[in-house]
Amino acid sequence: MSSEQQAPKTKGVAVKLLASVDLGPEIEGMAGRQLRMRMVNIAPGGVFGPVHDHKDRPGIVYILEGTITDHRNGVATDYGPGVGWPEDRNTTHWLENRGTTAAVEISVDIVRQA
Repeated sequence: MSSEQQAPKTKGVAVKLLASVDLGPEIEGMAGRQLRMRMVNIAPGGVFGPVHDHKDRPGIVYILEGTITDHRNGVATDYGPGVGWPEDRNTTHWLENRGTTAAVEISVDIVRQA
């Protein structure tokens, strides 16, 4: 793993669950899964780590405010307001806010229910 993929631990991140739907009653074969929508606020200098994958947890991110840097495959990509990135089974990454203002994203994904 490259040094680019050595993410620090999570800091300066607040996550708020906005909504969720139990998919079991909605779609055959989806028992034990839920569709969830969260708001993630990353403070300036904040990190959403460590490196994590999205195997069995697909999703998509929309940036509301600020800029979030997505680190994956040794490449750092900045995303500002608007559609961010997909998170599929091949996604292994970590996030940070290199800016001077808070960055806010809406994250929608399918997860196993706890």
